[in-house]
Amino acid sequence: MDLAGLGVHPGRFDRDGQQRLVAALRTAVAEAPFYTPTMPRSGKPFSVRMTNLGPLGWVSDKEGGYRYQSTHPETGRSWPAIPEMAMAVWQEISGYPHPPEACLVNYYASGTKMGLHQDADEADFSAPVVSISLGDTCLFRIGGMSRKDTTRSFRLSSGDVVVLGGDARMAFHGVDRIYPGTSTLLRDWFPDGGRINLTLRRVTRP
Repeated sequence: MDLAGLGVHPGRFDRDGQQRLVAALRTAVAEAPFYTPTMPRSGKPFSVRMTNLGPLGWVSDKEGGYRYQSTHPETGRSWPAIPEMAMAVWQEISGYPHPPEACLVNYYASGTKMGLHQDADEADFSAPVVSISLGDTCLFRIGGMSRKDTTRSFRLSSGDVVVLGGDARMAFHGVDRIYPGTSTLLRDWFPDGGRINLTLRRVTRP
């Protein structure tokens, strides 16, 4: 399967860069703590915990469904700014002239996953999605425009960056599993390690 617009950049952040990005995240998460969102309609909790950075944040709950909003759903405070290191990656590899407005931060503990889904709550699909992996390696799966399309899987390690643009922008994708103990990056923060994924998105039309 060859999806035009799918870009994989292995090791885009070296160990020092990963540590500096984690330090910036820890400062931001102190202001906007991780929380557990719930599914629309059913109210079933997600297996991942999440927070957001930037002017807008993606949230989900039983009452309001999937949406973007400018405040943390539990604290009511504005989201912290997106770290400069993440903004720099967007500027370098997105191929899009306007800045991202949201940076979704997902924390995957051992045993958690993310089912196949599309990033479809944004107004401008010409803007790519840029994803940064930190911590334990994951098995990432991507398909086509339909949930029934053939998929392929590959591993993403700490420091890897993925771009979903062009035809790949609306591809179904997910995380099938986390490989525990494959990185020590997050051990000072989370004793059991785990994986953090940053997803940078443009939400509105310029």
